[in-house]
Amino acid sequence: MFEKLEGIEKRYNAIDQKLADPAIFSDQPAYQALVKERSKLTEFVEQFRKYKESQKRIEEARQILASDDDELKELANEELVQAQSEADLIKNKLEERLLEDPDADRNIIIEIRAGTGGDEAGLFAADLFRMYSHYARNQGWAVEVMNTNSTGLGGIKEIVFGIEGSQVYKKMRYESGTHRVQRVPVTETSGRIHTSAVTVAVLPEPEDVEVQLQAKDLKVDVYRSSGPGGQSVNTTDSAVRITYIPTSLVVTCQDEKSQLQNKAKAMRILKARLLEESQKKQQRERAQDRKQQIGSGDRSGRIRTYNFPESRVTDHRIGLTLYNLGNILEGDLEEVTSALILYYRQEKLKGEVQDS
Repeated sequence: MFEKLEGIEKRYNAIDQKLADPAIFSDQPAYQALVKERSKLTEFVEQFRKYKESQKRIEEARQILASDDDELKELANEELVQAQSEADLIKNKLEERLLEDPDADRNIIIEIRAGTGGDEAGLFAADLFRMYSHYARNQGWAVEVMNTNSTGLGGIKEIVFGIEGSQVYKKMRYESGTHRVQRVPVTETSGRIHTSAVTVAVLPEPEDVEVQLQAKDLKVDVYRSSGPGGQSVNTTDSAVRITYIPTSLVVTCQDEKSQLQNKAKAMRILKARLLEESQKKQQRERAQDRKQQIGSGDRSGRIRTYNFPESRVTDHRIGLTLYNLGNILEGDLEEVTSALILYYRQEKLKGEVQDS
């Protein structure tokens, strides 16, 4: 933990040096980013310096207690008790702050895609979108659909939507992964249970200063939007496709009738995906650090099973099984999200304790 705090203080001092350079004012995005980062680090640095001062007082008191100066020993003992109490209080506070998620209040973009299972996977993708929409409504969050690719049976091949509100990323970040459903499809006459899969990606939405794009790196195409089966649903070229040339990443948006609105939403999705890629790169570079792998949000891993015949929901990461499938699909996710937050918080604490 203290090695991490030393790094924070070092970064804080480096920011102060950059802000002291008059040249930084000519680059306002960079300046604003540094000011914001410094603000986030200030409390850590102030508390860490208080902690180091307390440790210094503890060491001085111990030196006096080890000396032959009987007149000062009583005062030194009092100082030792007081300084140790302050140090413990500051340490506990720093541990709590280090465990807090700095991205907890970020808005998010969620991508739901039907996987294996054909039409049944598309229907379950629609179920998941409904579940998250109801949960968001219960939390007082706002939901904004950004792009939809539907099937002809009321299902969804892919849907991208944003959620805005307090503590959104904190509560939703662990939904990334493969969601498996086991049920009898409505088209199944023999009553056989089918297993289908849907992938969910939860992307924290970046601020403009975090992901800056240059026009030369973007290829923007416009075309007519289409619905299930490929039929045209608009008479104008309102749909937008943006290709990020350096990595060939493609984002499309067609839900709005306005080309400008579709382009704006596509840019938001593109930035969120680029931020995700940047975060994944950082995690890979720190792979030797165990705690950096906690809750990485890898969407390739199976995280949860929804079993309709047993009305059961099982989260495989934490071994949580609930028998209230109907309520969960109606948006009653609080028990699940709270258990996940607690589990990963405890895992992160283990990592901090082992490193300190």
